[in-house]
Amino acid sequence: MSSEPVITSHAEAPAKTIRAGGITFAYRELGPQGGIPVVFFVHLAATLDNWDPRIVDAIAATRHVITFDQQGVGASSGTVPRTIEEAADDAYAFIRALGHDTIDVFSFSMGGMIAQDLVVEHPELVRKLVLTGTGPRGGKDMDKVVGTTYWDILRSVIARTDPKEFLFFNRDAAGKKAAKAFLARLQERTVDRDAAIGTKAFSTQLQAIRRFGRSAPSDLSKLTQPTLIANGDNDRMVPSVLSEDLHRRIEGSELIIYPNSGHGGIFQYWQEFAPVAAKFLSA
Repeated sequence: MSSEPVITSHAEAPAKTIRAGGITFAYRELGPQGGIPVVFFVHLAATLDNWDPRIVDAIAATRHVITFDQQGVGASSGTVPRTIEEAADDAYAFIRALGHDTIDVFSFSMGGMIAQDLVVEHPELVRKLVLTGTGPRGGKDMDKVVGTTYWDILRSVIARTDPKEFLFFNRDAAGKKAAKAFLARLQERTVDRDAAIGTKAFSTQLQAIRRFGRSAPSDLSKLTQPTLIANGDNDRMVPSVLSEDLHRRIEGSELIIYPNSGHGGIFQYWQEFAPVAAKFLSA
């Protein structure tokens, strides 16, 4: 048995890599090793450094957590896949390369889309599923993510702020305060930080989301895993009604909608959400 202390801080988790399907995937591990790991699926344009440490660390207090960069993003090699299905295939190759045949999933936004495709294709792989700030394939207005994203990026350039302040949070006093606190938490890691996503890779991800939104719906009745769905009540990026749509399609799922919050509702309400998510995944 290892005598090394268990790392439970994402800001301190060492950078690692593994080869899978010809791609070098960058990832980080934290929390007690052994048992079924919780694999985190990140959002549009995000790298390993975009996970809120208050949520990751809360889950890593009792669970083996794995975060990873998708192909062509951050420190992972290759090019960004053109479809969400291909991104799900990448995730499967990465997970299997690590030697895991059963995982729990925590996902946010585009990561939730990838996670859905992964579970539909490999239902035996996933034991529990957390879907936040996301929606189903072919969901109403899912394809409008692209226009909203570009508009809010323009607004952020004019305001000289991070686009996530507009994309993730309401522009009221509570939202602005939550945005600043969230962005400050993302800077807590000071070593081995990822490079930001490139413009071409970002555009490719957006087009993949558009295709996902305009595709025929997946049969989510296949999802029999315990599923927790969460969002804010005013998600402009992936409309909040899509979380309700997921809840209707996934039998037995739990739904949490946080008031007066947007796409980043789980980050604004991390003090309430983190223990709920940790309890759900550990039960």
